Amino acid sequence: MSKNKLAAIIIACTIAIIVAIVLFIIEPWDGTPSVETYTLTTIVSPSGAGSVSPSGGEYESGVQVTVTASPDSGFTFSHWSGNVSTIADINAAATNITMNGDCSITANFLEGIEIWDWYDLDAIREDLDDYYFLMNDLDSTTAGYEELASPTANGGNGWQPIGNFTDSFTGTFDGQGYEIRDLFINRRDKYFVGLFSFVGEGGRIEDIGVVNAIVTGYDNVGGLVGWSYGTVSDSYSTGSVTGTESAHEPGDVGGVGGVVGINAGNVSHCYSTGSVTGYEVVGGLVGYSYGTVSDSYSTGSVTGNEAVGGLVGFNHYGGTVSNSHSTGTVTGGASVGGLVGFNLAGTVSYSYSTSSVTGNSSGGLVGFNAGTVGNSYSTGSVTGYAIVGGMVGGNTGTVDNSYSTGRVTGSEYVGGLVGYKLKGIVSNSFWDTETSGQSTSAGGTGKTTAEMQDVTTFSGAMWDIIAVANPSTRNPSYIWNIVDDETYPFLSWQPIL
Repeated sequence: MSKNKLAAIIIACTIAIIVAIVLFIIEPWDGTPSVETYTLTTIVSPSGAGSVSPSGGEYESGVQVTVTASPDSGFTFSHWSGNVSTIADINAAATNITMNGDCSITANFLEGIEIWDWYDLDAIREDLDDYYFLMNDLDSTTAGYEELASPTANGGNGWQPIGNFTDSFTGTFDGQGYEIRDLFINRRDKYFVGLFSFVGEGGRIEDIGVVNAIVTGYDNVGGLVGWSYGTVSDSYSTGSVTGTESAHEPGDVGGVGGVVGINAGNVSHCYSTGSVTGYEVVGGLVGYSYGTVSDSYSTGSVTGNEAVGGLVGFNHYGGTVSNSHSTGTVTGGASVGGLVGFNLAGTVSYSYSTSSVTGNSSGGLVGFNAGTVGNSYSTGSVTGYAIVGGMVGGNTGTVDNSYSTGRVTGSEYVGGLVGYKLKGIVSNSFWDTETSGQSTSAGGTGKTTAEMQDVTTFSGAMWDIIAVANPSTRNPSYIWNIVDDETYPFLSWQPIL
């Protein structure tokens, strides 16, 4: 290496050292690596509907920021949108967002009318297509109760249901998780009875509990809605619902249900724990349904004469019941089912019942089936005189990939799975011959308890089933799960108890 090149290198190194020393003096390095920061931007929609705290700012990477959306008067928070992939809960007004990059989020609000007391609730009938929010629980101590919803209100008739057959509710009633308590209705000669009388197409009732209610009407009676063409979701009822009609005229459509009397729309994520009593078409959740019932359940007692079901009394005209269950006692005269009383041209699927059932033409799941039943099961006891089955009492429809285990007791047309079959089809379905006390059935295959707890019994019948480690484990990729040699099959969507 030449002397000139060596001198140039020495000079360059010296300059670099001097620069480093100067920079260190000006801004000493503390040994901590630099941290990247990101920008949070918040937007309110519609403008002026509320505010967000914090409104924005700069935050280090990985920091969790608590953001809170506060609505102005006349608005309610709906959801977050935008860069929401790291928001903990997009439906919560107060939630956390993790700063993994620049984020712009929007707090979305809805405009509507606030309900604070019984007077506000009563005023809904003056504008049946608006958006309403319940702002707190209503009960016997809330203003307006004695005048509007008590046993002495309206001459002893109690609450006047909102809407009617010719002027239905078509707006949205959002309970926001609050409850309406101590509701009293005594309109024994009236149709369309409930907190809401008639909900039309496009109407929505959601996120509301009707608690400790006493609701009595003639027919089309529900704890929440008498007749609905709309949507009822995320709602529940407790207390008692009664229909006083003693018989339907030919061609009449009626029903008595814990939440909805007649459903021609959609009922989802709802439940009832109260008692339901009527004459014909009586259900723990819905009386008569030719709409959709899903992800719902009933635990109360249900009593009637005909078409009596733990969840739905009469499922008709393409009505569907899915991902639902019942656990209460069901008592009736004919067409009595743990889940559905009478299934005519309807579908029952991915559902189960543990209800105990008493009546003729009775079944642990469906009393009389003239529709389709699939991927469902029942475990409750069934008792009657004639046409009594562990799963289905009388069958002229289709039963597939289903089973029953409950005790079955009767005198005529009694079967472990199906009591009586007329031109119906039963395939890939089973009953437990030991627990049922029945060695024969009008359809299905009898198995011992050990065989009913063996996965090969069902996989051999082409069920969509997989063995799991224990009853607290779920594999939702399959319709059915089973703990091999330990449990009966159970539906993978079932809650873990």
